[in-house]
Amino acid sequence: MSSESTVVRQWNEDLLEAIRGDFARPTVHARNLFHFSLACFDAFAAYDNVDSVMFLGQDFQGYDVPFDPSLLEIPSNPESLRLAQETAICHAAYGLLTHRFADSPSASASLALFESTMLQLGCDPSNTSVNYAEGPAELGNHIAAELIAFGLQDGSNEAAGYSNQFYTSVNPALELAEAGNEDIVDPNSYQPLAIPVFIDQGGNVLSETPDFQGAEWGWVAPFALSDSVKIIRTRNDVEWPVYLDCGAPPFYEADSTVDGISDAYAWGFALVALWSGHLHPDDGVMVDVSPGNLGNASITGPDSFEQMDTFYNWIEGGDFSSGHDENPKTGTPYDPNIVPRGDYSRVLAEFWADGPDSETPPGHWFVLLNGVMDHPDFTTHWMGEGEELDPLRYVVRAYLTLGGTLHDAAIAAWSHKGYYDYIRPVSAIRYMAGLGQRSDSTLQSYHPGGLPLVPGHIELIEAGDPLASGGNLGKIKVWAWQGPDAIISPTWDEAEVGWILAEEWWPYQRPSFVTPPFAGYVSGHSTFSRAAAEILTSITGDPFFPGGMGVFPVLENQFLVFEDGPSVSFDIQWATYRDASDQCSLSRIWGGIHPPADDFPGRGLGVEIAELGLERASRQFGDVAPPPVVCAFDLDLDGVVGSSDLLSVLADFGGQGSNLTGDVDDDGVVGVADVLDILSSYGEPCID
Repeated sequence: MSSESTVVRQWNEDLLEAIRGDFARPTVHARNLFHFSLACFDAFAAYDNVDSVMFLGQDFQGYDVPFDPSLLEIPSNPESLRLAQETAICHAAYGLLTHRFADSPSASASLALFESTMLQLGCDPSNTSVNYAEGPAELGNHIAAELIAFGLQDGSNEAAGYSNQFYTSVNPALELAEAGNEDIVDPNSYQPLAIPVFIDQGGNVLSETPDFQGAEWGWVAPFALSDSVKIIRTRNDVEWPVYLDCGAPPFYEADSTVDGISDAYAWGFALVALWSGHLHPDDGVMVDVSPGNLGNASITGPDSFEQMDTFYNWIEGGDFSSGHDENPKTGTPYDPNIVPRGDYSRVLAEFWADGPDSETPPGHWFVLLNGVMDHPDFTTHWMGEGEELDPLRYVVRAYLTLGGTLHDAAIAAWSHKGYYDYIRPVSAIRYMAGLGQRSDSTLQSYHPGGLPLVPGHIELIEAGDPLASGGNLGKIKVWAWQGPDAIISPTWDEAEVGWILAEEWWPYQRPSFVTPPFAGYVSGHSTFSRAAAEILTSITGDPFFPGGMGVFPVLENQFLVFEDGPSVSFDIQWATYRDASDQCSLSRIWGGIHPPADDFPGRGLGVEIAELGLERASRQFGDVAPPPVVCAFDLDLDGVVGSSDLLSVLADFGGQGSNLTGDVDDDGVVGVADVLDILSSYGEPCID
């Protein structure tokens, strides 16, 4: 089955395209994807006798949604019924999306796209009536209007551009052009960056670095998260809701007496610095990145710092997963896929950053879901069971479940980010490097809060070292990606890796972005990806991608954007949705965006959120009976054309208008032709 032919899929593609042209705001677009999915689902379910509406007529997260289902005329003819659902979906999507993207930097293109889709689908964008008793277009408009009104009071502060109302950073902005980070006030707290021209991951130029995006997102009305999994914490006399609280990350201690690589804070950020030394293929390290060698990691993973080094490969990178013995769909082993580690790590860092086309992480998982549904081996058995659903029912269910869950993932992850306000690697590494080394008190530049020394990776600059000039003798150096200043042009040049001053370390990013403008803990990518992977596993009834493997091809010297590369063409591959999620999580460490302490709590959080999201969505889904053979004249759907069907026609005889039960031939008049149609099949059962 391909979902491409469904109306809701067309609108989802339009939404994803609009997201690509908007500011890169994962929380905002998780919300947009959920509200869009909810609008489409209710537009479908309002005319359905199996699935029930979630928003219309409900007290939805404290918002009373007006709706009287008795005012709807439900067509009896299947074709007319489907047309009503599709028309309602069109108007609901159009109304909501034109509002949400009216102030987008690509508003003109996005609004034109939405109008074009309306016209292409035969809908009237000038119809703005919300009197849903008049028909499905008006119902769609009503859904959009109520979702817009709901969104203006849902805690997101949409009316003020989703800005924070009380968050302030304790740290001054980090001047990236200067070495070290000596002005930082609290090395446990998020630090904004001073970037002269900030360009977000959607390519939008901002005059200044944005404030912490979504610091107060924990106050946004959720999908399935309830007060029972929320705790109110207080910092600086301000209340912060935290959902499914993962506890505090490892904190920096200035007077730590713990050995450098035994301190959780130092170990995690040092690992990030070490892994940035993998970001070039010239080291000769080759890795089999096929599902036969990578993936199938434990879903539980480390639950303490002491277990971290048994999960993450501190020196070589990646995790210690062993892969899958065979492709369960073919019964044969996966073919090796051997590529340079320096290409693999860079490709992952860019592929998973915001999606290959910058649709943000929530949008990226909708892209993956759409690809799954387009695969020739995919079927519409909901959760892998029962009869196949018609494509539209499957897609609106899938979008509601995934969209709602990813919205909750944003709320839960950012509730942690807002309260714990945790530092990013670029700030922590530069700060510790500026203090010195913590490994040996008998060596130069000892400081108990410095970086740990790791021979061959993090070392002291000694006499005779090429870096020793300019007063750098005794400072800390790291074998790492050499940063954007080493790139003449990203279209043909590479920074490569080499020894650099640790106090000038860069994540693998553009100089106009550097690191996301919000706190690190917990990782949003890990939370989004694991939640999405669990949902896809559940709604397909299969942990594996169709055919046993998902594939994304990358071409030599054509995929990377931050610099030239990769040096060879290869495929990114995943056997299972969880493998894809795990790969996403590791990519953020290679990219210099997160330490392991941000990662695994996010993965666990994603699992919990998915369980809640699946249960909540499932309440709206009824059991779909095996489809009967459609008897065109079985008006009461009792399996036989009989007296009650004839009486329905006679009761409406002479009537004119739309949606009359007795109008068998749908010509707008109940007359002799309708009676003859019934009599021609009178007494005939509907037999499969």
